[in-house]
Amino acid sequence: MNAHPSDLLHDTSLIDIDDASVMRGDRLVLERFSLRIGAGEHTAILGANGAGKSTLVRLVTRELYPLARGDGRAAMRVFGRDRWQVSELRGLLGIVSPSLQQDCTGDATLEVTEAVLSNFFAAQRLGLDHRVTAAMRERANEALVQAGASHLVGRHMASLSTGEARRVLIARALVHRPRALLLDEPCAGLDLASRRQFLESLRELARHGTTLLLVTHHIEEILPEIRHVVLLRDGRLLRHGDKDEVLTDAALSDTFGMPVKVRRTGDYYSAHIEG
Repeated sequence: MNAHPSDLLHDTSLIDIDDASVMRGDRLVLERFSLRIGAGEHTAILGANGAGKSTLVRLVTRELYPLARGDGRAAMRVFGRDRWQVSELRGLLGIVSPSLQQDCTGDATLEVTEAVLSNFFAAQRLGLDHRVTAAMRERANEALVQAGASHLVGRHMASLSTGEARRVLIARALVHRPRALLLDEPCAGLDLASRRQFLESLRELARHGTTLLLVTHHIEEILPEIRHVVLLRDGRLLRHGDKDEVLTDAALSDTFGMPVKVRRTGDYYSAHIEG
């Protein structure tokens, strides 16, 4: 039996970006960008709208590629490799994003279990050529329980609230038992109560060994389990490192281009604009 890719990658970095530049049309959106996130290192990527967060996400998920470097070295590695089949990478790095939610909830007849099972085939829904095994169904049920979404089975994705749909998407990502989850603005559209419940479910995943990459512009969403914070502005890496050292008034004021005051309450941080 061939080894699962995750068995080979325990000692590698999760993300290793080395002097990468990315073009979108005729515009340079990331210029000579470098960042390393270690395996198992829960990380928050923080920045205002337009800071480059979406570009960075698409770079990690292989929807965008960096410009070729003159020295022939790889500018981008995920789990230690610079070349991946997207379907193979999805088995190691689960994705939860607003665009994926829009696709799933926009399909009026897509049922919750099908939305989860179809990820075994890197598809939005099951096709006639997709053979679902008993083991797949068992794993899908486990993932739904793990994400706190088992009570939603039988409903259509289009009928779910934002928070309910978000839980189903986490279950969808978890069917492969990924080493990491990339969560792009995961709390967008959630009310205060739903957001707290959702963040608590993410904490549970973190405590059980799933590495979290949280992309957000809300400092209050940074979970206690997340110790590494990356600050972006205008496609540049401003600062990264330990949360307590990075989440300062000066650093966040630079990140958002306005005077920001940071406050810590227990294990959570919050911030507000001064003046």
